[in-house]
Amino acid sequence: MLNLSCASDFKSVRLGKCICVTMLILLFVCVNDAMCESPGIELPAEAAPEPTMLESLDTPRDELSQEILEFSTKIDHFFGDPRYYQESNNSVIQIFLNQSIEESGNLKTWIDGQAKIDLPSAEKRFHLVLETDPEKKAGNETKQDQVTPPKDQKTPTNYAASLRYEKAQEGLWHFSADSGANVQFPLDPFVRTRGSYELPLEDWKLKLADTVFWFSTLGLGNSTQFDMEHVLSKDLLFRATTSGTCFESPQLCNLRQDLSFYHTVDERSALLYQMSVLGDDNPKLRDTNYILLMRYRYKMHREWMYFEVTPQIFFPRTDHFHLNASLLLRLEMLFGATH
Repeated sequence: MLNLSCASDFKSVRLGKCICVTMLILLFVCVNDAMCESPGIELPAEAAPEPTMLESLDTPRDELSQEILEFSTKIDHFFGDPRYYQESNNSVIQIFLNQSIEESGNLKTWIDGQAKIDLPSAEKRFHLVLETDPEKKAGNETKQDQVTPPKDQKTPTNYAASLRYEKAQEGLWHFSADSGANVQFPLDPFVRTRGSYELPLEDWKLKLADTVFWFSTLGLGNSTQFDMEHVLSKDLLFRATTSGTCFESPQLCNLRQDLSFYHTVDERSALLYQMSVLGDDNPKLRDTNYILLMRYRYKMHREWMYFEVTPQIFFPRTDHFHLNASLLLRLEMLFGATH
């Protein structure tokens, strides 16, 4: 009985100590909260560290980078650059009515286009892509402002459909992979995968894009494009584009260098001045053509109808670099979400 009583007293003492400790903790918490919430008592706040000289430049640098990105995107949208529509999540159909007038008086008229349609319930990750002559645009990196020499302009002969998967972080990187085939016989299946990355650097924007493709008629190939952009003023953008497309068999690379100036005249019109050098490595590196052009683009109606006039002079190797001239007229119509 004595041992039991001692044990009971011991437990009571231990319980009493626990209660006392608990009450002291609660009292401390309450007093601390009251001091923090009291309007007459302010606890000293830790002073924020002073930004360094380089850190103080982050904000204006970020603002300038954003302006370059927005202006560049606006230019690509206005000029109907396929890259803009390829990397946006908009469902849109582009139809081009073209007419080329050569120096000799020859007229050439053709219609081409492309479409990108979001598939329902796919969270804008999967798209149906319709296009003309995908094998002639191997690599899908030739931009709308990269005018093709008149002798290479041909009426579309093939029409293709593909299923494309896309994933992107706007203003930073973009990835897509698609597989499809020509819709007429004989079928020409193809697969493509493309990745691009943008890097704002001070008052420049750099962009690298690479496409790996395979066509049953062309075989395996790779297309790479590198852009450097700089905003010269509120209505003038400079862009230097270096691009190349190489094929496994036959082993051949087509190379191109473009220097472009985009001048926004007003809300409805803009001008493009461009100098280009084309070349290949068949069998050794050589120049094949020099092109000078000016393109005037006019918004005829809202955001879906545009008209272009592009006079150009070119100096092809096939004509011993003699001066040739042509005039390209184009009517472009957009259907779908164009913003």
